Amino acid sequence: MIKEFMVSNPKLSVIVLAFSVTFVMTLITKYFSNQKRMKELKDTSKACQIKLKEFPIGSEDYLKVQKEMMQCSMELMKHSFKPLLISFIPLIMFFWWIRGIYTEIFPHWIWWYIFAGIFSSIILRKILKVV
Repeated sequence: MIKEFMVSNPKLSVIVLAFSVTFVMTLITKYFSNQKRMKELKDTSKACQIKLKEFPIGSEDYLKVQKEMMQCSMELMKHSFKPLLISFIPLIMFFWWIRGIYTEIFPHWIWWYIFAGIFSSIILRKILKVV
């Protein structure tokens, strides 16, 4: 039944799949990462970017702020990896499955998926308040 829908309505089904996967990934990110700490790190990083503009490139103060910003980025990346590790294998299997369905009937499915996923991610992250 699902495969029939995917074959008969490839564009709509790609959009629905992209939204569904993005929704699940957003929930995983929200509940398996420390959102409060990630928000603090993003705010610190933004403050560092503003501070960097105040100092000449290469000065001692510039390098201190840049180092702080790099530490924030590294910690933020560390927090982002946990949801990715949880969902990596299922995502690989999912893409292997849909690639087999769409490759012949809808060759440009991946572009539809990417654009729908980006659009869905922006909306869902705002609605679910995910950093």
